[in-house]
Amino acid sequence: MTTIAESTQPTLRDRLAANSDGIVEQIARDYGVSPLDVVREMPDEHRVLIDGSRFEEIMSAITKWGRIMFIVHTPDIVLECSGELPPGTVGRGYFNMHGDSPIGGHIKFENCQAIAFVSRPFMGRQSCSVQFFNGAGDAMFKIFVRRDEKRELVAEQLAEFNSLKERYATPSG
Repeated sequence: MTTIAESTQPTLRDRLAANSDGIVEQIARDYGVSPLDVVREMPDEHRVLIDGSRFEEIMSAITKWGRIMFIVHTPDIVLECSGELPPGTVGRGYFNMHGDSPIGGHIKFENCQAIAFVSRPFMGRQSCSVQFFNGAGDAMFKIFVRRDEKRELVAEQLAEFNSLKERYATPSG
């Protein structure tokens, strides 16, 4: 049975067109969809989606950005780690990150089905991230353009993000 609140709730696409701010995972829960579905429904100017098979090349490009914010968001924790993304190698079914950084570990990279370059408002401020999604549409992890001491996006890193996003936004990307 549909409640009054549910019947008056705008469609996901309409909600995101009017206001794409908010926590993607919470929006997904509110609409009963996956986080990837939320990103897919964002207005075109807020996202570029590419196939997860580009995992290694995207990760390699991000190693040149300097200090980033690496986030893992599960129903139980939002883990944030700031540092340089170390280079990785593939072995034994994992993308293995090694280096002198607080960011490290082993990612089951073949589970990555989609990668999204997301540029949208978050908590009233511009936010830019690269989000990696598994086959269930859940975020494996997210890499955010870092903010400076004035809480502004770091200009050099923002330029790197935009350049990478534009490269993949073109059909030949």
